[in-house]
Amino acid sequence: MKKKKGNTFKNIHTVFPSLLSKLSKEYNLKHFIHLSALGINDAKDSLYAKSKLEGENNILKNFPLATILRPSIVYSVDDNFTTNFMTLLNRLPLFPLYYNGETKFSPIHCSDLTDIIYHVLSNNVYSKIIECVGPEIISFKEIIKKILNLIGKKRILLPMPLPLAEISARFFEIMPKPLLTRDQLKLLKYDNIISGKYKTNSDIGVPSVRYFDEEVKKYCYMWREGGQFSTEKYNSKNSSDSKTS
Repeated sequence: MKKKKGNTFKNIHTVFPSLLSKLSKEYNLKHFIHLSALGINDAKDSLYAKSKLEGENNILKNFPLATILRPSIVYSVDDNFTTNFMTLLNRLPLFPLYYNGETKFSPIHCSDLTDIIYHVLSNNVYSKIIECVGPEIISFKEIIKKILNLIGKKRILLPMPLPLAEISARFFEIMPKPLLTRDQLKLLKYDNIISGKYKTNSDIGVPSVRYFDEEVKKYCYMWREGGQFSTEKYNSKNSSDSKTS
């Protein structure tokens, strides 16, 4: 079977946004907002990060007044982040921690991100790079522990040596929907938090107000024993009652 070559980082993150920004300029559109990603300045060995940066540069050349938003991990009920982890943690007896799970994130809920976009549009915020983060900084290990607590599971969290992680990533890459790629492994080396080089959503007057635990709790029942009928039971328990490995 011939592998599709259309969905490459370069096409999605560089070529397509560049074309959109050029067309927007030609048709005299007032505003152009581009969703990029946090931490791409540091991850110079990642193809994902390089393509994102190149896309940003092309956009600003074509549409100098464009606003670039760089969110940390975005999560919600329909994401590919928390939902994938909850599915995996439901099925696996142990879970690998890359780089000892020390990589830091500032997860932002999709509703906080849409509030930022609305503010940028309604207040005519132009020609800026804005880092968009949630109200807290959480390590990868802490995220996994929070999810385990929310779905009421106990799992062994196993630090994975980098050589073994790279071998497993190569294996996963042959799957239709890989759990981990070598490029994602490279990205996990770098913290996904504000850099201090650019304005943040708080700086422009739109601080995030939604906390990870509180938001994920609203839909985690789908991965708990008993499904929706476990919600009342969970809410009546103190979160400290649940322990993870």
